[in-house]
Amino acid sequence: MKHYLSLVKFSHTIFALPFAMVGFFLATQQSGIDFKWKNLGLVLLCMIFARSAAMAFNRYLDRDIDLKNSRTQQREIPAGIISPNAALAFVIVNSLLFTVTTWFINPLCFYLSPIALAVILGYSYTKRFTFLCHFVLGLGLSLAPIGAYLAAGGQFDAIPLLYSAAVLFWVSGFDIIYALQDEEFDRSLDLYSIPVALGKKRALQLSTLLHLICATCMTLAAYLLGFSYSLSGIHWLATAIFIALLFYQHLLVKPNDLSKVNLAFFTTNGIASLIFGTLLVIALLLQ
Repeated sequence: MKHYLSLVKFSHTIFALPFAMVGFFLATQQSGIDFKWKNLGLVLLCMIFARSAAMAFNRYLDRDIDLKNSRTQQREIPAGIISPNAALAFVIVNSLLFTVTTWFINPLCFYLSPIALAVILGYSYTKRFTFLCHFVLGLGLSLAPIGAYLAAGGQFDAIPLLYSAAVLFWVSGFDIIYALQDEEFDRSLDLYSIPVALGKKRALQLSTLLHLICATCMTLAAYLLGFSYSLSGIHWLATAIFIALLFYQHLLVKPNDLSKVNLAFFTTNGIASLIFGTLLVIALLLQ
């Protein structure tokens, strides 16, 4: 179990999970929609199954690439800890469990589940043919808030869609930062990424622009929350902290100094998401 949790980097679930909780509790505060523990549990299961399938498939598909990269040679498949066939079986099981779980939520989530799987699994192919791969990853994680909102019984609405857009630009931006580490390696194997296409300096500039767009979406969502919900102002504090940490990571990484990429990618973004999600859910429950 420990090896499979490591294979899918289970701890990284913290990136999208708080936004899923925000989407879920946004819906439950709407009139005519009751909070149901069952639906909350099903949403959590969907997050776990979908992300496990996506990460394991990425590791399965990239196993030969990871073996050539000194940074990734110790991952479970190239290191021989988990066999490729076992990893693929893990992907199939989690994909089926995700689909079955959506059936127990509502018909809309079930009908949309193949699209969600196509996005999150399809991402793993993209760096082989397009530098837009970072945006496909962002799109996959952006399904969390709107998906959880729909699972709780909500309809398509501006606020969860804004949070989905924020996640799209947030994840795309920090994935570009993470990809800086492999610029030379990716170029040597003719793989695609923003750093390969633009170079480190311009890639960081684009990442900053994407995070500016993310901050704009977050601000607009907070503004709309003030009209739709009777909040105490905690949502503004949550938004301010998230945006501050969003740009703090850009102080950590320079084109000629990538020593703090992991601090920017894992720690800063994880803390930002966790604080934001926790404070906003508290604000919604206290209204």
